[in-house]
Amino acid sequence: MHTLHTAEAGFEAARHLPTLPAGHPQQRLHGHSFVARLRAATGPAWRHFPGSEVSQLREHLAAQVQALDHRLLNDTLDTPTDTQLALWLHERLQADGLTQARVDVQSTARGGVELDPQGHPHLWRRHVLYAAHQLPNVPAGHKCGRLHGHGFEVLLHARQNAQGTVTAERLDALWAPLHRQLDHACLNDLPGLENPTSEVMSGWLWRQLAPQLPELSAVTVYETASCGARHDGTDYRIWKELTLDSALQLRHAPDGSPLRRIHGHTYTLRLHLCAPLDAVMGWTVDFGDVKRLFDPLFKALDHQPLHRLPGLADCDAATLATWVLERARADLPALDRVDLYETPGCGAVVAWNEAAALAL
Repeated sequence: MHTLHTAEAGFEAARHLPTLPAGHPQQRLHGHSFVARLRAATGPAWRHFPGSEVSQLREHLAAQVQALDHRLLNDTLDTPTDTQLALWLHERLQADGLTQARVDVQSTARGGVELDPQGHPHLWRRHVLYAAHQLPNVPAGHKCGRLHGHGFEVLLHARQNAQGTVTAERLDALWAPLHRQLDHACLNDLPGLENPTSEVMSGWLWRQLAPQLPELSAVTVYETASCGARHDGTDYRIWKELTLDSALQLRHAPDGSPLRRIHGHTYTLRLHLCAPLDAVMGWTVDFGDVKRLFDPLFKALDHQPLHRLPGLADCDAATLATWVLERARADLPALDRVDLYETPGCGAVVAWNEAAALAL
C-alpha cells in the first residue's frame, strides 16, 4: 500500500505578469482567489498522534500560503505565474521535510498548474461542451443505450517546457477546432466516436492533439461531475465519486481533543480503476457496475457510525481509505486507488501501487 495525505488552502492575492506580450490583460495588475493543493507522504514527525495527519497538514499548508494572502505576489516572485507559485510552495514544503510532495496551484476555474512526482509543472485547462451520445453496444435495457446527453468537461494537461511554448493560449487555440466539432453535436456522428464512452473520447482527443502538442501529458473527460476517464497515451483510468455522511471518532486522539468526541463528515470518496479498454464495449469498467458492485460497502459506510465497523483500526482518512480499498478489490479487481476527503481537498490517497498513488 502507498499512502499520501492531502490538504487544500486558499489565498487572495494580486499580481501582474510583466513577461507576457504587450497588451496581454494579465500584464495589468489584477487578482485571483487562488487554491493551493498538497499531496505528500507524512511520517511520525507530521502528527501529534496517529490520525492527526490531515488536520496538521491542512494547518501547515495554510500557514505557508499565509505569506501570500492579501499580498502583491510580485513582491515575493518576479514573475508570479501559477507555475512559479507552485514551485515556490514546493521548495518550501520540501525544506520542511515533506517527502513526495506534490503541489498544485489553481488561479481560475478554467486552469492551473500541477507538479508531477519529479517536480515538473503541467499546465491544465478546462473546457466545457454540450453534446448528445448513446452507447450502441450495451445490453438491451441499459440506460446508456438510449440517446441522451451531458455537459461534458474536458481537461487538457501539458508539460511545460524550457522554451515556454506551452501556454494557456496555445491549449485554448488547439482546443477551438475540436470544440467546434463536438459542441452541440451528436458524438456518434463523428468518425472514431461511433461508440463514445468517456474512455473512447479521452483516447480520441489524445490522438487529435498529440501530433500538434508533443508535451501533452493527459486528457481528462468528465462525463458527469461524479465520474470520468483519463488517458495519458498508454493507460486508461476511470473514477467514480460518491458522497458519504458518516459519524466517527478517533480512538488514538488524546483526552480533550475534539477529534476524540463523536463527530461527523460529509466525505467525498473517489474510486479509481485502471484496466485495458474493452474492444467491444469501449470502456474499462461500466460506471454502473462500479456503483452496483460497491453498493454493499457504500451502505456499510453511509449514514453509519464508522468507529463501529468491524476490522477498522481507527477512523482517520488513511485507515478508512485502506479499509475500503482492501475490501472493494474483491468485487472490483481493477480498483487500484481510493481517495477519501473529510473536507474539500483534505484527506488521504491510498493506492495499491506507487504509480497509482502518484498519478496526476
